[in-house]
Order: sequence, then C-alpha cells, then structure tokens
Amino acid sequence: MKAPEHITPPNGKLAVFLPGLGAVATTFVAGCMLARAGKAAPIGSLTQMGTIRLGKRTENRAPKIADFVPLAQLPDLEFAGWDLFPDDAYESAAHARVLDPHHLEQVKAELSRVKPMPAVFYPEYVKKLHGTHVKQQGSKADMVEAVREDIRQVLKSTGASRGVAVWCGSTEVYIEPSAVHQSIQSFEQGLLRSDPQISSSQIYAWACLKEGVPYANGAPNLEVDFPAAHALARETQTPIAGKDFKTGQTLMKTILAPGLKARLLGLRGWFSTNILGNRDGEVLDDPDSFKTKEVSKLGVLEHILQPKLYPELYGNIYHKVRIEYYPPRGDAKEGWDNLDIQGWLGYDMQIKVDFLCRDSILAAPIVLDLVMFMDLAKRAGFSGVQEWLSFYFKSPMTAQGLYPEHDLFIQLMKLKNTLRWMQGEDLITHLGNEYYD
Repeated sequence: MKAPEHITPPNGKLAVFLPGLGAVATTFVAGCMLARAGKAAPIGSLTQMGTIRLGKRTENRAPKIADFVPLAQLPDLEFAGWDLFPDDAYESAAHARVLDPHHLEQVKAELSRVKPMPAVFYPEYVKKLHGTHVKQQGSKADMVEAVREDIRQVLKSTGASRGVAVWCGSTEVYIEPSAVHQSIQSFEQGLLRSDPQISSSQIYAWACLKEGVPYANGAPNLEVDFPAAHALARETQTPIAGKDFKTGQTLMKTILAPGLKARLLGLRGWFSTNILGNRDGEVLDDPDSFKTKEVSKLGVLEHILQPKLYPELYGNIYHKVRIEYYPPRGDAKEGWDNLDIQGWLGYDMQIKVDFLCRDSILAAPIVLDLVMFMDLAKRAGFSGVQEWLSFYFKSPMTAQGLYPEHDLFIQLMKLKNTLRWMQGEDLITHLGNEYYD
C-alpha cells in the first residue's frame, strides 16, 4: 500500500448505513446527535477526543486527531439503517433502555425521523429472532439488488456525496468459508441459486461493496473476511474492516495479557464468563450463534502470548469463555474473569476482574471512529483490508498469510503511525536515542 499523494476533502454529507438499528446503533446515533448539539461529550471516541504526537517530544506538537487528518464532521452525518422490526430509532432506543429518558427526549424529533428500511432476514442464521419488517424479494441476488437500491435512494434523498456502512446487527450462526466464497464469480452464482452458505449479513456487505461503500463488520459473522469479498473490495476500490467490536471482556484481555507477557509472568488458566440481557444476549443463547462469538474471543490470548515462543509460560493455558443470557441485566453486561498466574520460582497468584460495563456505551464510540476512519480511507484511495483499524476489533482481519496483532497498545501505535504516514509525518518509534547524543 502506497502513501496517498492526495486525500479528497470530506466535502458534503456522509450517509451512515447501519444494518441493525438496535441498541448499539441507536446509542451511537443518539450520541452523535447529542454531541453535535453540545449536549453531551463523545467520550471514548479517538476521532473526537484523541490527540496525536508529531515529531520529537521536545517539539510539543500534539494536535487533536480531528485537526490533523481531514475527517468528516458530526453535523455532516446522515443516518440510515435496516432492521427486522419497524420501530424508528427513538422507539428502538427507548425499548433498548441504554440511554436515560432525559437524553433521548432531547433528540426525540431527530431520532424519530430515522426509520429503518425492511431488513434482509433469513431466520436460519439468527434462530432466536423473528423479524416482522423484512424484504420479500425472491433470490439472494434479488436481495443484493434491493439493498443496493436502498443505498442509492438514501444518498439521493439525503443529498449525501458518499456513504459508509457499519454492521451493528446480531451474531449469526457459525459459518466457515466454502466453495461459494472463493471468487466473485462463485459468490454471484451462489446468490442466484440462494446458496445456504450465504448469510443475511453477507448480502448487506456484498451490496455495499458493489456500490463502493466502505464496510466495517462489528460482529464475528463471516461477512467480508473471505476471498470473494476481498477481491470485490479491490475491484471496486472499497475499504473493508472487521471483525467483532472489541468492547467489554475482550478489551480487558487485550489490556491485561500484554502486561503479563511484558513482565514474563506465567499463565495457567483464564476463565471468562459474561451475563447480559439485551438482544445480543438473547441471540447468543443459541449454541450455533455462541460458537461464532466463542471463536472470536478465544483467539486473542494465543496471538498475544505466543505460546510457541514461550512454552514454559504459556504453552498449557486452560482458557474457557462463557456467555449467559440473563434478562434482568439488560444492556448492562457483567464480565467476570479469573486468571491463575505464576511468578518467580513458579509460585501461584491470582487476578480477578469484575467489569460492570455497558455494552452499547462501549460500542458506540467504536462505531463513530470506524465511520470516520473508513470514510478517510476511501478518500485516501485505500481499498481492501484496513488492518490499521485492528484497534477496534476482537478478530482483526489481515492480509492472507498474516497472523492478527491483538495487543491493544501495538494496535494503537499502528493506527497512529498510519495517520502520520498518510500525512507525511515521521513515524514514532519511541527509540529516543537522539535525546542522548
């Protein structure tokens, strides 16, 4: 990938397409509306509150990221989405009960105008949900064309000059890449015959790629991480990224595990359990959907701790992940972790973490940053996998043959160095030997 010679300015409106207008999406949309009206702070968003160091420490240059790279502005965002249920964004947000009524009432009129388009929905991929607001087209190829027409109509009606999509829907059943996923031709033939290996989320992704709309996958679904999607992204010069928002428990793992490895503390076992009661928790109560999430969560420790390089410390870890649907908790997820670690001479110790978090509150700023950075990537002429955005995902996509980098701090370094590289600034290595010459 070459450094951009020119980045197209973010002129005009930016349409934000959200497959899934549930708790995460409505928390994101309402938060953007509140933030641009000056009624709340976009805490957790790197693009809105983060800074970036430039040059030597002695230069004291640390502008806000939003002032360093040409990002879209919050007032430029136009929101659109699809959902299985006909509730508008206000009704959906009220039902999700993530945000307090005093926040929702301040943007009620704006939220109420965001009405979902009928969803692409094949119930065999999300068995716990029963959609009523769904498209009725014939083949899966027809479904792709219907979504493409939705995209065109939103751009036309809002006057947006371009769009970006972020999947905020549910976790689908576990699917592995098969013959239909190997090329553009095989996938499009599969669409025509409504191949059962092509899920609802893949239809959204394919439609977006055909329209040149950057696409970020916020769930562990098989959406754009297969050869046909990679090829189409390159052909249409469209950025893709994913997968699975890194919010609660996995966020803590990517903070703690690098610390253990840095100090060469051994790890014997890591037990993780979650309880949550929102729509995501209900969906994950199905074993097939849980398997998709489990695969996403389990790979983190192996890639951070590198047991092949450190067999004595990490070669025999017992790692277990559980997710339990518990309706009384709603969106206020609780992630509980027990770590059995070893120190000097093999003496045992423990770390226990009880993270009482809010799933959608942690996911909303991720959605915003992905909207801003994916749009930037498109205007910079990037296409295909955007590994520099791994910071936001549990299972980061990479080029073929590369293992993913899960260490949160390395991911942040990569993201910021990519921004420096885009703007022709020196990369930061933290070597610092020039200060001691």
